[in-house]
Amino acid sequence: MRLSLARSAVVLAAATALTLSAGMPALASIHKPTPSTHFYVPPAPDGSRQQIGRLIGQRDLTDAVRIAKMVTTPQAVWLSGGTPRQVQQDVRRTMLKAGLQHAVPTLVAYNLPYRDCGQYSAGGAAGTTAYEAWIDGLANGIGRQKAIVILEPDGLGLIPNYVSALDGTSNCTIANDPSIPAGDAATPANRWAQLNYAVDALEKNPNVSLYLDATHSGWQNVGESADRLVKAGVQRAEGFFLNVSNYQYTTNQVEYGNWVSECVAYATVVSPGNYNGCPNQYWNGGPATSWSGTALSAYKVWTADWSGVAADLDGTVAGIDSRYASIMGAVQPTAHFVIDTSRNGLGPWDWKTAGYASAGTAQDWCNPPGRGLGDRPAANPLPSNALLDAYLWVKTPGQSDGQCNRSVAGSTTDPEWGNIVDPAAGAWFPQQALQLAQLAKPPLF
Repeated sequence: MRLSLARSAVVLAAATALTLSAGMPALASIHKPTPSTHFYVPPAPDGSRQQIGRLIGQRDLTDAVRIAKMVTTPQAVWLSGGTPRQVQQDVRRTMLKAGLQHAVPTLVAYNLPYRDCGQYSAGGAAGTTAYEAWIDGLANGIGRQKAIVILEPDGLGLIPNYVSALDGTSNCTIANDPSIPAGDAATPANRWAQLNYAVDALEKNPNVSLYLDATHSGWQNVGESADRLVKAGVQRAEGFFLNVSNYQYTTNQVEYGNWVSECVAYATVVSPGNYNGCPNQYWNGGPATSWSGTALSAYKVWTADWSGVAADLDGTVAGIDSRYASIMGAVQPTAHFVIDTSRNGLGPWDWKTAGYASAGTAQDWCNPPGRGLGDRPAANPLPSNALLDAYLWVKTPGQSDGQCNRSVAGSTTDPEWGNIVDPAAGAWFPQQALQLAQLAKPPLF
């Protein structure tokens, strides 16, 4: 094993050299990433070197190189706790390393109070004052270098005790301790205050490109995402992010991102407050389909074409696009977006085919089997789309989503991975890491 680990270091070093030698341009001078932006490659995640060593020891050099190429692809650095001073020092170290690569790092701020609604990634700052101090530390650590900041994954998808202003639904209930200060309670008002503070603290640095949570096309409808983004301050940020730690097809996220940006403009300029008037992915009728409509399928790659055949209706965006064209007038959307493509090469897991009754019982977001790495990180990946700033690897591929049991009562094992106990959230998951690398689309090599 000692020899294998030594060889793994050689494999990693070679892969890193190949990655960095692809070009090290000067840092961008405008607010959003430019086509020449070079993204930062952080140190290999804990557990990955050991897996590479084991694969070399088994003489499986092909898979060893796959894992090495995966972990030497630019990806985000997650900041999820510590004191304000500690996070400032952590960010400064990352910025120093990024500077040595002449690269722009992607930083994930993940420390909101009542994070993840107390689920697999529970935790976060103790309250509003503590969070604001932590954000100040993070902001101070960035300094004068360029950085992309992904502000609080799930921060707008799971809002403590929030009841939607659009349809009256809720998905995160947390009991409040009456003894804690009002500013530290699990309330929507505190969540809005925390995120707005973070937007202002980070966006005052002209070197920061800041993006807020708009979930993904398989979760919130377009109007719901736009409404929450505006309440959180998206109009003072660069824009929003999509698909973090999820598996939705990139093409579908591009469409969804366009619609969310259009909805922000529509409901703040064209028809103020009318977020329910925004066409969304759960009914796609419009002039281009003669008002025939249905919910878009997450398991199809959406297209702007439609044959007129009913069986193809759930894969076309033609109706939605034509509706936005009819309601926007001369108003142009301005909110930009980025997409996490780290694990979406094969799209979402079809839990129905796997025999589950619902996405909830399947825990389809949690270490789903048969997935692959997606498009490599790139700035301005579709020059024809001025709103799409970048593909990024935000979720660290190879790290577990949590200890999933597929809703089997009394069980701690995961039947989709051979009835093993999955690693804790954020820990290295060798089986999943290997599958992601083997099934990458496009292939790693």
